[in-house]
Amino acid sequence: MPSPVQLDTNVLGIDRKGLHALRHALGAPPADPATFLQETGYAAGDEIWSCFLRWLPAYAGVQDPSQLDASVVGEVLSEFFQSLGWGSVKVEQLGQAGLTVDSSDWAEAEPGTNATAPGCHYTAGLLSSILSRLADGGMAVMEVECRSCNDARCRFLAGSPETLQAVFDAMSSGRDYREALLQ
Repeated sequence: MPSPVQLDTNVLGIDRKGLHALRHALGAPPADPATFLQETGYAAGDEIWSCFLRWLPAYAGVQDPSQLDASVVGEVLSEFFQSLGWGSVKVEQLGQAGLTVDSSDWAEAEPGTNATAPGCHYTAGLLSSILSRLADGGMAVMEVECRSCNDARCRFLAGSPETLQAVFDAMSSGRDYREALLQ
């Protein structure tokens, strides 16, 4: 079924709370902009989730996301985020404790900027909020590949806070995130 909303690929749906938080930061810049953006993205999850719940019946024919078959959740999320102008996503299991959320066209990324570290902080917070609601529990999200760093895709890892802390610690000691998740 086609998405009820079709936006131009240069238009991005963002909620009012997130936009207001960004505007307020101009008056008093945050000490840690990356954390601020992540927290703003997480807070934006409230309105984006409400939008998702209104969108879901027309697209998937179910009222409650818990009624979705697990095999179609990634496809449904991809269609939803595309309808808001964010881009497509592919969701897959990685190891026993984590998910990957990949996008080759994610809106927050700025290809060609040669960033030295992943920079889709707003998205990490937003995905954490949305995935936590889908999983009915706390899901942390961190970006490990980014198109802003000239990677082919943005890749976000999702899992429990403890799992992602272990991945972060492993990466900080020079190990690959896949190695840490597949243990």
